[in-house]
Amino acid sequence: MPGWEFFDENEKKQIDEVMETGIIMRFGFEGQRKARWKAREMEAEIRKKTGAAHALLLADGTAAITTALAALGVGAGDEVIMPPFTFVATFESIMAAGATPVVAEADDTLCLSPESVLEYITPRTKAVMPVHMCGAAGRLDELRSICRDRNLLLVEDACQAFGASYHGVPVGTIGDAGCYSFDFNKMVTCGEGGAIVTNSREIYERADMYHDHGHDHAQNDRGAEGHVFPGYNYRITELHAALGLAQIAKMDRFMSIQRENKRILKEKLSEVKDIRFRTLTDPEGDCATFLSFFTPTEDKARKTAAALKEAGVGGVFHWYDNNWHYIRNWSLFIERNFAHKIGSDILNGMADYTKRTFKSDDLISRCVSITISLKWSPDDALSCAEKAAAAIGKVL
Repeated sequence: MPGWEFFDENEKKQIDEVMETGIIMRFGFEGQRKARWKAREMEAEIRKKTGAAHALLLADGTAAITTALAALGVGAGDEVIMPPFTFVATFESIMAAGATPVVAEADDTLCLSPESVLEYITPRTKAVMPVHMCGAAGRLDELRSICRDRNLLLVEDACQAFGASYHGVPVGTIGDAGCYSFDFNKMVTCGEGGAIVTNSREIYERADMYHDHGHDHAQNDRGAEGHVFPGYNYRITELHAALGLAQIAKMDRFMSIQRENKRILKEKLSEVKDIRFRTLTDPEGDCATFLSFFTPTEDKARKTAAALKEAGVGGVFHWYDNNWHYIRNWSLFIERNFAHKIGSDILNGMADYTKRTFKSDDLISRCVSITISLKWSPDDALSCAEKAAAAIGKVL
């Protein structure tokens, strides 16, 4: 990870095919585009990879989540339960849909805790949104059971986990809808891009309209198309889709490299005393973008991250101190620093996060993650593992 580590002539070829026609918009211009539909082709590849009945490419993962929620009817007066460990786009998307984000807890899978979800369900709860952090799924059986028993929507934020699976089923396809990101730092990248998958024709059609100003896409002439309801411009371009189409063709290769490199790293770090690896609900389904582990204390984690960086181990994260991925540093959310006025439904429904404490603090404060590089050879992976083990050993 990320896929840009393996850019080659295939990406250039796909982009050149778009530029030969000059039609970079994904809709319309049938006469000029020479039957080249890169977004459609990538959507077909996503359906093949995931087994989902429907796939819709969008501008980015944030647009995908916002659109999925809108297509599911989530909006004003509704609450969506989410974890405290995720990228800020999760709560941004919930708010963009007009709903109130309700932050529950994470567990040792680094994903949403089912037990904590039960604590935060209210009459306003409409959906539960697990986030499959760092390339692997949380406890989806329990979360799916909770949603079914209480007639709640299950919306998977799988933006960090395209390619991961849960007991043989691709993440994103287990809930009512699932969302992926293909941004520049993802294993499969469009530069900027995202996708929604669902097995519901109705949800797909609503999402398709919503992401393109309400166009029903029922005509060859965009000017003659109907509009069932308003939407927004969350379209992907053909250039971004072309890049992603070249990347998704390499996905199996990416997964194989990452899993082997992670195996080498984890095997060596297993010799280090006093660290505990993240719980994987399905080890075979981990797409292996990160190796995550817990140290005995917050201080040890912070020192471990520093020691790993000093030893030359790249892509090291102590998430507790990260500005974007753990609620502790979401000042824009906690202090309600919004660019425009927010509806009273959202503001009145939000907890006072300046006073809220999280059980997850202990867990995330002790967590360190190492990014798995696609460019590592087996020897590189072993060298990195040896440096990492020595650095961690000195701290602990």
